[in-house]
Amino acid sequence: MFKPNTSHSQSSLFGYQNMMSNAMRQELQESVEYAFYNMIFCSIREEDFACLYSDIESRPNSAVNCLVSATLLANRRNWSADELLRRIRFDLLTKTALGLQELDEMPFTEKTIFNFQNRINDHFAKTGINLLERLFDSLTQKQLKELKIKADIQRTDSFQAGSNIRNYTRLQLLVELMHRIQRVLSEDDKKQYANLFGPYVAKTSGKYVYSVAPGDLPRELDAVGLAYHRIATEIRPRYADREIFATFDRVYAEQFMVINDVIEIRPNADMTSDSLQSPDDEDATYRRKGTTENRGQVVNIVETANPENELQLIVDVAVEANNIDDGRILNERLEGLKEKTPDLKEMHGDGAYGSEDNDNLCRELDITMIQTGIKGAKPSGVELTIDQNEQQEYTVSCPHQTVKAEQTSTRYKACFDASICAACPLASSCKHSNKRYYFTDEDYRRKQRQGAIWELPPERRTIRANVEATVRECKRGMNNGKLKVRGHFKTAVYSFTRAIVVNFGRIVRYLKKKAEDLVPKGKLEPVPR
Repeated sequence: MFKPNTSHSQSSLFGYQNMMSNAMRQELQESVEYAFYNMIFCSIREEDFACLYSDIESRPNSAVNCLVSATLLANRRNWSADELLRRIRFDLLTKTALGLQELDEMPFTEKTIFNFQNRINDHFAKTGINLLERLFDSLTQKQLKELKIKADIQRTDSFQAGSNIRNYTRLQLLVELMHRIQRVLSEDDKKQYANLFGPYVAKTSGKYVYSVAPGDLPRELDAVGLAYHRIATEIRPRYADREIFATFDRVYAEQFMVINDVIEIRPNADMTSDSLQSPDDEDATYRRKGTTENRGQVVNIVETANPENELQLIVDVAVEANNIDDGRILNERLEGLKEKTPDLKEMHGDGAYGSEDNDNLCRELDITMIQTGIKGAKPSGVELTIDQNEQQEYTVSCPHQTVKAEQTSTRYKACFDASICAACPLASSCKHSNKRYYFTDEDYRRKQRQGAIWELPPERRTIRANVEATVRECKRGMNNGKLKVRGHFKTAVYSFTRAIVVNFGRIVRYLKKKAEDLVPKGKLEPVPR
């Protein structure tokens, strides 16, 4: 049964703060942890999490604001679950951040916080609503309003969030799955199928693969295919309710095909980036960029970027499969962004965010897309510009003439004056040697997007670059680009909690600097540490 936690709002007569000296109590109340209590803990809308609990009379839930705040603190400090509980038990600053007042007060156990996160995951699976995203949005909206931060200009970037999984080769993945299938068999079936599994489970999947010579790999894959076919036809029907066989079905379909009653391994060219990368993370997808391989998710962030703001805050976070283009992710977030920040007028992103769909949506939402890098090769020769008047008529300009475009059945055509072209000093580098230029509405919009940056004052053309510092902040705690967790939902938990604590850290530093600037030199007063 859901019950809100309000005990922190009433001072305890026997609380540890009443045992402190005035100087020590003042230092505690000037700490970052006390600021966290006021800014974050007290701003958590516990009622948003009431849906996780039963409506009938039953045992009350552990305090939601404590559970959520503890998750945020663990992310901010990169604590393990054991370290988090130790801090709650023995660290007064951590107790202060969680609104605890008694020395021996423990708001929950390790099992409770894991169950709480599982409840959030189950709720997300059933409804598609991530309660931590809702928390992030509510906190951010309050912060934008209270700090009077302008959100009319924003910038976006993404980063790879590798899953905490082993990088399996194709054969190793298949053998590893056989290990896990063999473990769930009854003792009788283990004996019956000892010859089937024996060669593969006698050693770890890694050691098995290391013992296979490169030239023997095709033969080994064929042999595994026969083994998988036997598992599918003889074993799976009796163990269909076991979770591992759902994974087996997926791998069997992705890796093999049956042609004329013969099981064959699929060619590498037929394998897609969303095929299973590990039995430990069925959400992870594969992406190769240059020489870098990533298995996991991609996190897209958007933050305010108006130069008049004294600090910038992250306003949107999205977690997607890492084989989804940045442009598509932004397209799916723009309407929600406009709803959250109605004054949004200008979005800065790199070349990966440009697309025809985004051009159309930005036009509908009255947002100007500013690109700092353009996909594809830089155009050679004389650059042409396309303009459109109020009558939707196009004109095309080169450095020495402007002509009106004519509409054809499928596109537009601009015919240049041949006499001017003949005397043009740029004629040798002009690629429009036939004096005609063909284009479409999409070409016009693309040129508008690509050229929008040059309409800005010079000091606003480099706004997007600063988002890379935010990416580094969001990746803090990751090891070589990998998270400590697996799966889409846990990546989302990390990403939203990380965004909350990044915003909190920025606000604390901003308020500290503001307080220091108000104190005359030589008369420094204590400020939040």
